[in-house]
Amino acid sequence: MELLLVRHALPVRVDNTATGAQADPVLSDLGWRQSGALADWLTGALSGGPPAEPVDAVYSSTRARARQTAEPLAERLGLEVGIEPGLDEYDFGEPEYVPIEELKATGDPRWHELVSEDAIPAPEAFMAQVVAGVDRIIAAHPGQRVVAFCHGGTICAYMAHLLGLDRILFYEATYTSVNRVLAASTGERSLGSLNETSHLRVAGVPVYSPGGLPENLPEG
Repeated sequence: MELLLVRHALPVRVDNTATGAQADPVLSDLGWRQSGALADWLTGALSGGPPAEPVDAVYSSTRARARQTAEPLAERLGLEVGIEPGLDEYDFGEPEYVPIEELKATGDPRWHELVSEDAIPAPEAFMAQVVAGVDRIIAAHPGQRVVAFCHGGTICAYMAHLLGLDRILFYEATYTSVNRVLAASTGERSLGSLNETSHLRVAGVPVYSPGGLPENLPEG
């Protein structure tokens, strides 16, 4: 089977530090454009894009930003979105969420902390959670193509597991990037691709747009 691990689209910033309430950001306006471009790309509806890829199931983590990113594709395909808690990000429960691109663009010290392995509490437990979640999806869909919407850290954790890497945050998954895993019925897992973002380039949708000014899209 083929599993497409997709990072959620750009969410809004949330700061609940005054109340301590858990941050669960929804998509920004740009994020909805990104998710729509991905859905058009995968269903063959994007002008200049490839033919439709048959998709048998759609999954999401429990987080709003991942569930909302899944909605356009699921609606076009007439599928329900399955929820898999194993796909949740390592920052689950934190009161503040700031888009990574914002931290990076402003030189926020938290960006440097984020790219450090110390940014992930209990990395081994987090990787085990992700691997178990992905394995459940694979086991439920032999011979099918599944799209699972999740998070940058989640994707990095599974790919690091697949490649036998000690470091989890070894690359930066772009918003709505497609990252493919090939799973054989005999148990072998292999990497199909990392950071596919052609849908954004073809649709002319930026990855991040501070002040409304599009930035260059990354290769992927």
